[in-house]
Amino acid sequence: MPGVYRPQADTRLVAEALAQETVLPGAEVLEIGTGTGALALQAARRGARVTAVDVSWGAVASARLNAIRQRLPLRLLRGDFASVLGGVRFDLVVTNPPYVPAPEDGLPARGPERAWDAGRDGRAVIDRICERAPALLRPGGVLLMVHSGMCGAQETVDRLKDAGLTGDVTARAFVPWGPVLRSRRSWLERQGLADRAEELEELVVIRAQRF
Repeated sequence: MPGVYRPQADTRLVAEALAQETVLPGAEVLEIGTGTGALALQAARRGARVTAVDVSWGAVASARLNAIRQRLPLRLLRGDFASVLGGVRFDLVVTNPPYVPAPEDGLPARGPERAWDAGRDGRAVIDRICERAPALLRPGGVLLMVHSGMCGAQETVDRLKDAGLTGDVTARAFVPWGPVLRSRRSWLERQGLADRAEELEELVVIRAQRF
């Protein structure tokens, strides 16, 4: 569907991490920022009861259509993950949140940029997920989150630990800069977020667990 973020290298990286997790039939799984529903449907194929959330009506419609095509059950909610879940806790939370540093302080209210722009340091959504993670996870529950190394992987690990979870970087990959980063090269260099000769973006998967 036009304007919906399609699975790319970051989606594939966290999908590989998801494939390594134990997902028992009937496990409660949440995907934050589902987009096309790729990760949610991956969990649903393993017998999980999956809830998928996105702020974009287009993403919700796209994920619903893909679920129908694949004949997989998916509970879809449109809105902010912190307000639409009603206190439900999950065995596994997986997310590929917006994380691209942007010249604007706030998050975009509309347009495809909602899928990637995340404030000047790229952490506007990441930090909210770190803060809310303990309230989203059951005891023993796991969070899998992918984001750019530009945002500071260690800061994410530290925030999760401050929230009472364990946290570690469990996977890394280096991919060529995409068109959004290339269009912002000068600004990223001025912000100290990229070097002049940098051509590859580091992606990280962070795994955290609540005990």
